[in-house]
Amino acid sequence: MKEVSFDGPAAVEKVEKGTDRAKELLRFVETCSWLDAREHIARNIRDWVFTDWETMFAAVSDGKIVGMASVMKTDYYPLPDIYPWVSCVFVSEAYRGRRISGALIDCANRYLREEGFERSYIPSEFTGLYERYGYRLAGDIVNYGGGTDHLYVKELI
Repeated sequence: MKEVSFDGPAAVEKVEKGTDRAKELLRFVETCSWLDAREHIARNIRDWVFTDWETMFAAVSDGKIVGMASVMKTDYYPLPDIYPWVSCVFVSEAYRGRRISGALIDCANRYLREEGFERSYIPSEFTGLYERYGYRLAGDIVNYGGGTDHLYVKELI
């Protein structure tokens, strides 16, 4: 898959199982500030739970990972008929405001389109962020912990 550039000297890469980039991504996740999801994402990478078209993406600047995203069949919601999910979107604080989240999401969506998907979904507790990337609010969803989040959808065709 072709690298995608964004503001600044950086690119988004698809991460492959067992590569040096996968090991680097694991280290990035294990030390990131996203405490609520850090261990779950690290376990997914350690065990490489990704099957079929599922994968991780890394935003790389000056040779180091500064952000990540994934595409998954399931997320933290009892909604087996809704997929693919663009998930685990995170950018290190020092790199925020440089459109890196958008580059990660765009790369994930191009990949999903190449895999034959017509839409993607993003869950979030936030409003006003994913609309900037072409998503629309589809409604509220309840996660496995009993909390309510927003479900966003984007048409890829």
